[in-house]
Amino acid sequence: MATTRQAHNVWEGSLLEGKGVVSLDSSGIGEYPVSWAARTEPAESGRTSPEELIAAAHSSCFNMAFSHALAGAGTPPARLETKADVTFQPGEGITGIHLTVVGTVPGMDEAAFVKAAEDAKVNCPVSQALRATPITLTATLG
Repeated sequence: MATTRQAHNVWEGSLLEGKGVVSLDSSGIGEYPVSWAARTEPAESGRTSPEELIAAAHSSCFNMAFSHALAGAGTPPARLETKADVTFQPGEGITGIHLTVVGTVPGMDEAAFVKAAEDAKVNCPVSQALRATPITLTATLG
């Protein structure tokens, strides 16, 4: 069965001086301030960006796809920790995504882990939605 999730944003002001609030409507877990500066300046405290939200979605989806594939192959993970780095270049947009996963998977060697991670990267629904963007991966057993 298909599901649809909702979020919305309210923006006030111009691009450079303005600010907005993104609301996660489906889950109701919160509202988060967003600004242009959060996209272009190093770690502006207290505000998020579309790229950070994409990174959160991608790392979560990747872990779900990866854990499902590992379990289906008879090697369920004890732990997967994935970081997504989404690069934004003003004037060009999102120019790349790098996933870094460290996993604890009893009974699996490094080569099999890397291969399974590459497969999960390709098959993750968020990766598929972002396929126009180069996505790279570093995978290691921890």
